Parts: sequence; C-alpha cells; structure tokens
Amino acid sequence: MCGIVGIVGHSPVNQMIYDALSALQHRGQDAAGIMTCNDGELFMRKSTGLVRDVFQQRHMLALQGNLGIGHVRYPTAGCDSSSEAQPFYVNSPYGIGLAHNGNLTNSQELAEVLIREDRRHLNTTSDSEVLLNVFASELSRVNAPRASAAEIFTAVSSVYRRCRGGFAVVALIVGHGMIGFRDPHGIRPLVIGKRETSQGTEYMLASESVALDLAGFKRLRDVGPGEVVFIDEQGRFYSRQCVPATVHTPCIFEYVYFARPDSIMDNISVHKARLRMGELLAEKLRRVHPNHDIDVVIPIPDTSRIAAVQIAQLLGIKFREGFVKNRYIGRTFIMPGQEQRAKSVRSKLNPIDLEFRGKNVLLVDDSIVRGTTSAQIIDLARESGAAKVYFASAAPAVRYPNVYGIDMPSVNELVANGRSEEEVAKLIGADWLLYQDLDDLVRACQHHDSSIQRFDTSCFSGEYVTGDITPEYLARLQAERSDAAKSQRRHGKNALKAIRAV
Repeated sequence: MCGIVGIVGHSPVNQMIYDALSALQHRGQDAAGIMTCNDGELFMRKSTGLVRDVFQQRHMLALQGNLGIGHVRYPTAGCDSSSEAQPFYVNSPYGIGLAHNGNLTNSQELAEVLIREDRRHLNTTSDSEVLLNVFASELSRVNAPRASAAEIFTAVSSVYRRCRGGFAVVALIVGHGMIGFRDPHGIRPLVIGKRETSQGTEYMLASESVALDLAGFKRLRDVGPGEVVFIDEQGRFYSRQCVPATVHTPCIFEYVYFARPDSIMDNISVHKARLRMGELLAEKLRRVHPNHDIDVVIPIPDTSRIAAVQIAQLLGIKFREGFVKNRYIGRTFIMPGQEQRAKSVRSKLNPIDLEFRGKNVLLVDDSIVRGTTSAQIIDLARESGAAKVYFASAAPAVRYPNVYGIDMPSVNELVANGRSEEEVAKLIGADWLLYQDLDDLVRACQHHDSSIQRFDTSCFSGEYVTGDITPEYLARLQAERSDAAKSQRRHGKNALKAIRAV
C-alpha cells in the first residue's frame, strides 16, 4: 500500500506535492520521491525514509516545474535502497516517470516478456518498474515527435491488456503532461481534484481526498475502474474508458485501516464508515454477550478510535483513552519485519495505569493481522492492573493473503488462519474476542451516495475479484514475501554491499 500524487499546475508544484505526500505519509513510511518537469528537463529526488527526512531545502529548490508526481512507499516486499524508491523513470519514448500503488499479480511473467521480447532492461525487482516499462513499450509504437491524447489512451489500453492485479498509477510524460489510471476493478483508489487560479485551471490526482484538501483543490470525482485521464501541460483535461467497466470492487481494508478518517474515496466517507463499524459491532456484542461486565471501552490508537467511541456510546459504557501514543513511531503493521514490529509496540504505546487498574476492559482495534501486536497490548493492559481484558476487532478475521498491494502475503503469519475465534483469543491472551461479521463490514462501508455495492474482501473471504489467483501463485507469493524471505534478502543485499566495498 502506497500513496501517490500528481499535479499539473501553472506555478511551481514542488511544495504542493511535498505537502500532499506528508498528508499521505500514513500510507507508506519506507521511502519517498518527487519528480518534476520544467521546459523538458526532469528533476527528481527520492530516497528511503520519511518525507520530512528525504526532502531538505536544497532538494526542494532543485525540484523545478509546474508539473510533477510524488510517491510514498510501504514495503510490500521491502525497499532496501533508494534505487527501489519511486518514481521510476525511463528516457524512451519521450521520457516517462511513473508512481504506482498496488501490486501486479503477473509481474514475473511480464518481466520475462519485457526482457526477452520488448528488449527492455529492468534494474529492480519492483512490479512498478515492470508496469512503467510495459507502458513505455506500448507508447513507443507511436511514430511521431509527440503523441496525441488518443495515442496515449491506446497505449494504456494495451497496458490493461497485459497487466493484471490491483493498481493506481500517476505518470509524467515529458512534453505532454500527466496521466492517471486505475485497474479495471478499481481496487486501489485514485481521486481527481481541480482548482481555479488566475492563470487557469489546475488538476491534481491523489490516493486520498485529504491530499486535495490541504492543497486547496476541490474533489471532483474518482478515476473510474479502467478509466484513463490525461491532463496536458496547458491544463486541458481528457478522459477515456479504456477497458470495459467491470464490477467496481474497491479494497475494503482502505476503510478499515489504511485511509485517513478525513478522506473520501469512491464517494464513501472513511469517518462515516468507521462510525458504522462501531455501531454494528456494538449490536453484535449485545447479541453475543448480553450479560457482559465491561467497565470501560479503550481504543488502540489511532485507527480504531472512531469505532470505539460508537461502541461505548451505544452500550452506555465509559469511553477512556488508556494508551498514550508516541507520534514519532511508525505504524507497526506496515513495518518491514516482524522483529521490528514487535520491538516497536512498547515504544509506541504506553498505558495509563489509572484507566486499567481493577477494571474489566474492552480493547477495540481496527483489525488483527499477525496477532503479535494485539498480544503485546493485552499484556500491557494486564500489567497495568486490568481485572479482565476483552478484545473487539472492527474487521472480520484476516485468514487469507492479500495479493493487491497489502503486506498480508504469508498465510502462516496470519493468526486467524485455520483457527477459531476462541483459539485466537487464547493465543493473544484475551478473556474473549469479538470479530466484526463480514456482511456487517460491507454494510458499514456502503453509502447511499456511492454506487459501490461490492468490495474486494479477499483477506477476509479468500475470494479474489480478479479471478486469476491460483494456489500456485499464493504459494510462490508466500515463499517470496514472508518475513523470513524478506530478512534473507536484506541480509543478502548487505553482504553484497560489503563485497563490493572491498
């Protein structure tokens, strides 16, 4: 899961892109990058680290131009050097920079074809670089100094023909402008913003509407599934449906965890969705535990707070903040290794003993993935004197890998896989555990102003909306992207660096 942004303006866009990436920092803390274009010359800065660390004043001054794209990355498969950060760039045809959120499910096959038939060089194992080279290969079929909007749309149509999976893309084409597109199922989000200035109309594309808000852009709509938008350097807007529309199935985990609550995506308010998650979970708690003895509801900061407030209000129980969060520690779910995730929990959260001592506590979290974080938080509650610790998850049990860009690839690392609710409760140390029902989660995310009727719920249901996920693919993904495999790759790269240094 990453954050992407692109702006076509009439004045320098470097600061706006920086601010947008800062607003999207929650979507990726591993690496960041910005590419801008000025009079046919490209400028780029990218490296590992947070936005505030990657870009210093000297970098910002060098990022010239009224057209640019940006990216924050979280490590689906690890990002161990600045070369694997985005945007990626190829010089032919025209000069193209690309930033991508999601995951191609046929990346390996595409890479082989690109090298063997398209005669293109791949410098990393990133599927984003694969996607860029597929687009570049298709656009190179244009035999003219400049491609028309129609020819750009034709090239992206061929990208759709070749690429499978979940993806949202912004790309910069030197001398032309910016394009943005989503996968045919609309799994990954991409929002369009517009701003009128004295110099003309400016456009912005971003993963979440919050990035538009901070830059003063008005949210127009979302890029549709299979739709391609092109904004030229003069600010003229073009769009085309490049593949037939399928059932629009955005990733439901965006609303559970990834997106900021002040964002609106696919015309669904994240805040309202999480309110309804709390309401429906409270209803289930009443049914399953009508004689509960809960004294206080405490959220696990920050994503679960909205749902926890609703649960407390509907049950008529006190709501209290029981954990103080260190704002300078990253989101543990998206950290690159289990060892690092485990170490970060106690440095990230510190309990307020007064809120736990002698009380029966209901802890509310957005979801339970590997279970190690939940277990450590329950330990913290008991160490602080809680008499009983109950645990409620605003999402259903995560039992299956996610293959569309969320780091849930290894089924052996999912605590709920092959286990009952009672078994998971015992493993994490809760007196009892309550999961949201999947039907209720879908109901919570549906909204009367949105046309969305279905979601990608694959990590809960095991149903993959693209229809191309085989047991063999899942086995290969597990082998490549488990924590053990990531650790082995990191150690291998470090050893290689040591050899080169000698």
